[in-house]
Amino acid sequence: MGISNHTQSNTNSTAESPVGTEIELDITNVAHGGIFVARHEGRVVFVSDTLPGERVRARLTEANHKSFWRAETVAVITEAPERQPHVWAAAAIDRAPEDRAGGAELGHIELSFQRELKRRVLADALQRMAGIESPVTVESVQAGPNASPGDFMDGTGWRTRISLHVDEHGTVGPYAARSHRVIPVNDLPLAEHAIEEIAPLDTLFHNAATVNLVAPSEGPVRVLVAEKDTFGKPRPAERSVIRERVGDREFELDVSGFWQVHSRAAETLFAAVQDSIDPELFDPRATNLDLYGGVGLLAAAVGDRFGSAVRITSVESDPEAVNFAATNLKEWVGATAETDRVDRYLQRVLREADAAQRARLQAATVVLDPPRSGAGKVVIDQLGALSPAQIIYVACDPVALARDVALLAGFGYELKNLRAFDLFPNTHHVEAVAVLTK
Repeated sequence: MGISNHTQSNTNSTAESPVGTEIELDITNVAHGGIFVARHEGRVVFVSDTLPGERVRARLTEANHKSFWRAETVAVITEAPERQPHVWAAAAIDRAPEDRAGGAELGHIELSFQRELKRRVLADALQRMAGIESPVTVESVQAGPNASPGDFMDGTGWRTRISLHVDEHGTVGPYAARSHRVIPVNDLPLAEHAIEEIAPLDTLFHNAATVNLVAPSEGPVRVLVAEKDTFGKPRPAERSVIRERVGDREFELDVSGFWQVHSRAAETLFAAVQDSIDPELFDPRATNLDLYGGVGLLAAAVGDRFGSAVRITSVESDPEAVNFAATNLKEWVGATAETDRVDRYLQRVLREADAAQRARLQAATVVLDPPRSGAGKVVIDQLGALSPAQIIYVACDPVALARDVALLAGFGYELKNLRAFDLFPNTHHVEAVAVLTK
């Protein structure tokens, strides 16, 4: 490795302030977040738009840490065999890094190798943070009924929700990778075809902040234009009820509310949670919990498997989502939906539960589906104090999952099973369902 010819004459000046310097790097590994690892003069360099086995010329973008720098690939000198033409021309390597659309950071890598890289990140996080050697694989998930066979082959056509941004000139598009700069594009290959067909990519949106497109499983695509308020922030969208179908079940939610973005994600996680619960440890009369429950998808999965007598409480901080959860769970007499932050809810339960309630909590199955940051120490400590029979942890971040698995080990919980799903092809994201018992 060395400083490229482009910058050799500036070696002395760039040693003190190397941002903008171009260097040649050999890529050796993958890191969390869709970036890759190289070394330069003993220092780790995190590099975008490459993959292990490549030699690249990269431009330094961040160099204020003693232990690591960050860089973006400018050109590929030696290609890895798994490199492919990018699935989205707007994000391809032949564009200047600042002009590459964000949101498809692994689109230059063959799909099967993307899954292998995600497996490595998940397995490495579990080994480093929790001391667990996991044989986990990342399972492929075919896109929905409106997708084509080609979509499944290249990981396109699966997004049912797209968020676009609007710049000061009214131009709409995604942000550039690692930036808040809007990039005009003429296609959205990760989106469902119905979204791509209706997306107003060539329309100017003056005084708008965002343009969101939603393709529910029932009904037409919705285009949601958020106007700017007096501070330039997006105004709240008008409320509108949509319906999402999972198997034979229908879920109501607000058009702007949270729902899984892959067209098959909801049914995949619905089934995975059902399959993950150990029936010998499940007590329908226990105080079963669905934490970070949203509109009740996973609480319904539990009820659907174990019958109408199931007792389960869904806890969610968004009151609008809780209202929908109450509707979506109404067929189970023992199902309730509560509006609260999960940590505050558990704190109250720990404070107020009598001996009989504690026993029902110890017999409980807890479904945990936290945001990307994970459950965290406070919630894990509270769950450890409640000591439920089994925890089904649905995770969208491998590092947060590994950290929380390590914390749960302090309360005697072991990782009994782990499945991972490629619900975000051509991105670095991966979804996992973990089973923890004592």
